[in-house]
Amino acid sequence: MCACHSAHGEVREQPPGVISLVPAWVLWIKSSGLVENGRCITKLENMGFRVGQGLIERFTKDTARFKDELDIMKFICKDFWTTVFKKQIDNLRTNHQGIYVLQDNKFRLLTQLSAGKQYLEHASKYLAFTCGLIRGGLSNLGIKSIVTAEVSSMPACKFQVMIQKL
Repeated sequence: MCACHSAHGEVREQPPGVISLVPAWVLWIKSSGLVENGRCITKLENMGFRVGQGLIERFTKDTARFKDELDIMKFICKDFWTTVFKKQIDNLRTNHQGIYVLQDNKFRLLTQLSAGKQYLEHASKYLAFTCGLIRGGLSNLGIKSIVTAEVSSMPACKFQVMIQKL
């Protein structure tokens, strides 16, 4: 399925933007037969990676160069997140040794799910695309990383970014 198609196969009239893609990915997760064997999560993460690369390229073309790694992470938390999810990250923490934790207390993709514990196991499917989005954006800014997500209570989630030193 390409990004310009909905989960039901019809072509969208408007050019695809990240916000307009989000509902299609959520629907695709629900209807995909790939969920059971784990390929769905990998595929979504890879799609997010490619989208993140493209978005960062577009968002930063008229921006001054970033000073350092922390400056890049602040850009991701403020400008990038606001453009994609219509709000900033609620909290950014770091150990100053290459690990950053981005906390979103009301993550847009999880707000529609019930807060019941039975839905916690499905949350990773809704976060895979976003992990790829972050990783792809950082990649185009010259930072190789591993991004994981964790949900302890819905709809709050934490994204952990581990910078891979070259």
